[in-house]
Amino acid sequence: MRITITAGDVTVSAQLNDNSTAQAIWQALPISARVNTWGDEIYFGIPVHLDEAEDAQEVVDLGDLAYWPPGHAFCAFFGRTPMSNGNEIRPASAVNVFGRIEGDPRVLAKIKDGASITLARAEQGA
Repeated sequence: MRITITAGDVTVSAQLNDNSTAQAIWQALPISARVNTWGDEIYFGIPVHLDEAEDAQEVVDLGDLAYWPPGHAFCAFFGRTPMSNGNEIRPASAVNVFGRIEGDPRVLAKIKDGASITLARAEQGA
């Protein structure tokens, strides 16, 4: 399962994992929202309501896509957050990692707070 994330002139592709969080988000696509930024993270509420997964992570990797259960939010990580210690990437609280951005996730830094964003299923073969 591949998705595209588009905001203004920024478009990235991502590969979703094979887990229940990814499946729930896939079923909810397409999703459009307004971006919030928090350090080097973009996030926004989505119409998916899940609990914290058994394998929820308190530290994530560069380029990870995750679902934040307390805010019913989609998160994309492209660097440190205000909660990070050293070079780690730390969400506000544990998140369900469900995918990874293909290519350099730091292009997401061009997306500003309040920008319109769309998540969609990638075209077959794209």
